[in-house]
Amino acid sequence: GKVGADVTEEQAKEAARVTGLALLASLRAHLGSLDKVVRLVKSLGMVNAVPDFGRHPAVINGYSELMRDIFGENGVGARSAVGMGSLPGNIAVEIEAIFEVAV
Repeated sequence: GKVGADVTEEQAKEAARVTGLALLASLRAHLGSLDKVVRLVKSLGMVNAVPDFGRHPAVINGYSELMRDIFGENGVGARSAVGMGSLPGNIAVEIEAIFEVAV
């Protein structure tokens, strides 16, 4: 749902965390282990929000805090957090991430 209308900021922050968990599950399935992750390079967090909502970074903190908790300082990369007028399926949060991995 849309943050500021259907979803609270706290619910959206939790959605960002859950999105991070799903991202990590996909990464683990692809790599075989999260131990191959060297560092998080960059993340783009998109928040489906009403026009006057301005706390997009606070929402994406749910994801960023998870990455830091899992990877320590190597989980803190460059980050952008932006508001969107809509997202597919009316999801509250979408996140794109670039990781450096060992081969």
